[in-house]
Formats: sequence, structure tokens, C-alpha cells
Amino acid sequence: MDSGAIRRRLALGVAVLTASGLLALASPDSAQAATSYCSGRKVRTLPFSTGSVQVYKSSGYVCAVTFPKQQGSRKPMSVSVQARGGRPVVDSGHFAHHAGPVTVHVGHRCVRIKGSVGSASVDSGWILC
Repeated sequence: MDSGAIRRRLALGVAVLTASGLLALASPDSAQAATSYCSGRKVRTLPFSTGSVQVYKSSGYVCAVTFPKQQGSRKPMSVSVQARGGRPVVDSGHFAHHAGPVTVHVGHRCVRIKGSVGSASVDSGWILC
């Protein structure tokens, strides 16, 4: 291969990487954020007055992330996932964009998901049995 062909292939590769990066930046924030934090398929969204908890499931694992309706300022947020018979795994604190992700191996057990933003919260009860 001559040096001209190598340069053309290298330029094509850089162009493809640049285009894919621009497309990733152009996608919606909440959808992009959730998919980058949790693997698997989205099985549920638990909405409440100040935000929502997105729940994903993959190969016996459940992952959850809490998103506020208005991002930007730091506010108290939490997300919790508990498999029946186990202890809850919690991520809580003052966050600007999301709480979590929290991932738990549930196998074929029921799972309980809780999330909060500020003083409002949601509790799924036992689901995904």
C-alpha cells in the first residue's frame, strides 16, 4: 500500500469517529444517560412529581437510576434496589443529574425499587416476580 492510500483510510476512520461522536451528543439527554449507566432492556419507568426512576433488567440483574425533572442544581436524591430476602443497595446524596446506577443480582426473585428527589419519592412495592 502506498502512503496516499494509508492517509485516505486514516482520514476516513477519523471522519467516522467524529461523526459518531457528534451523533452521540445530539441524542436526548435522559435516554442517553440511562442507557450509558445501565445495561439491558428498560422494563419500567416509575414517575413521581419531582423525577423518575428508570429500571433495566439483564441476565438476572436489575439496575435502577433516579433522574430529576429539572437537572442542574444539586438536590437530595436517592435510588434503592432490593431483591426479596436481601438487603437494599442504596445510592443517596446531593446530586445535580442522577442518583445511581444501582445494580443487584436478583435471579428469579421479586425486587423492590425506591427513588426520591427532594421530598417526593416513589416505592414500587414487590415487582418483576
